[in-house]
Amino acid sequence: MRQSATIRCLRSEIDEQMKKYGYSLTKLSKLAGIRLGYLSETLNRRPPRPITINLLDSIAKALHQPPGWLYELYPGECISDEKVSRPRMIPFLIRCAELGRLDLITSTASKLLEIPKNIEILFYVAEQLWEKGLQSESVHFYRLVIENERDSFHDRFTISQYRLFRASLGTNAEDNKEALVRFELYYNRLAEDFQLDALLHMANIYYTLENWKKVERYADELRELAGKVYEDQLRKRYSTKPIESLNTDRHLVVYYGQGFLLKGIALTMQEQYEEAKNYVSVYSDLGWFEFLDEIGKKEVEKFRIWGKGNMLMLNLMTGNQNILPDYSDFLEDNPTDTLPYMLGMMEAANRNNFSVDDVVNRFCERIPHPDTMTTHIKRKQLFRFWYEKAIYNFKHGRRNCGIKDLLTALNLAEKMQYSSGLRKMILLMLYEVDGANEQQEIQKMLDELRSEHKLDPPFSTPI
Repeated sequence: MRQSATIRCLRSEIDEQMKKYGYSLTKLSKLAGIRLGYLSETLNRRPPRPITINLLDSIAKALHQPPGWLYELYPGECISDEKVSRPRMIPFLIRCAELGRLDLITSTASKLLEIPKNIEILFYVAEQLWEKGLQSESVHFYRLVIENERDSFHDRFTISQYRLFRASLGTNAEDNKEALVRFELYYNRLAEDFQLDALLHMANIYYTLENWKKVERYADELRELAGKVYEDQLRKRYSTKPIESLNTDRHLVVYYGQGFLLKGIALTMQEQYEEAKNYVSVYSDLGWFEFLDEIGKKEVEKFRIWGKGNMLMLNLMTGNQNILPDYSDFLEDNPTDTLPYMLGMMEAANRNNFSVDDVVNRFCERIPHPDTMTTHIKRKQLFRFWYEKAIYNFKHGRRNCGIKDLLTALNLAEKMQYSSGLRKMILLMLYEVDGANEQQEIQKMLDELRSEHKLDPPFSTPI
């Protein structure tokens, strides 16, 4: 009885609007682009044909109604005698998500979850939204799955945890860290293809957090897993088993190469330069990798370029100034990789106390503006570059330039809410800044930081 009343109410609202505008069924059919017979069966037949959400949207537009019109009545078209019509319910929930109707999602999900097996519908909706690129809209559905799935080892539970982790990643270092801590318990329950993506993202976050031991750990796991998947695919090639395509964001060679690249970076940051060279030499030459399509070949070429640049940088780190002309030529030939290699050169110059003025003057204008940085890794590299350049200028007696670079780095750290970076900057200020004008300019910025973030010592230490 309740169900039929809901259906009559939905159709009576449509009928009322038709009368308001003086529309016949034929006129509405033409305006909405719906076949007359189909429309008649939906509105007038007893029992009526169920209304699809696309049909309701078309009718709403023809009747000059806003998007989402009568959606609060629509669940009655999807649920009858505790049976759910997936072909109507799923498009309805997706449309609610697109329109931001969290109220309807919450009330409808509550009805669905009265029957535990309907959790599958919520997961499917979440995956559909994710595939459409609507990550933020999918988050609420993944949370519902996590909160209501009884089996924490079920695929939909672990995939939901992974999707939430991915959707939470942004340019805020602390938020990324929290997302990683929540997810870290579940990554090894994922299928291998999802796990490859997860390991790469986890290693990259620990890179931004400068936790080099964790970077090493996940780089090792990434390299091992990518190698295992590669060997499995090779075995299937020479057997009767079909080779299933991987459901990964990137080509398999990327995960294999990134395992070596991230390991090399972690060793470099721990000043284990000779050992790092062993890993650089591997990803510099991945042409032997089979299953390379055009995308894979392009990725291999990227690794070759990175390997060349990183080997030059490692030689700089060990104090070999003689390769600066080769380093400069590398930067000239690879303008898209300017930032990380200028950063490495500044670190090497500060470590070994040699001059790189010629290279800085030649390529510094290529350093991107902070507002153009789209990933946290790039922003972190940019912060480190200006921090190292500030130190470099102070070492070479260029205080005004050092102060300018220091303020640029401080501004970046504040935007990223990068607490350890802020500490570095303030300690550098305390050590280097002594002029009254310099103190006044930096003190103003520190006051703003304290006011906005309620920072505790050492941030509140006066200059």
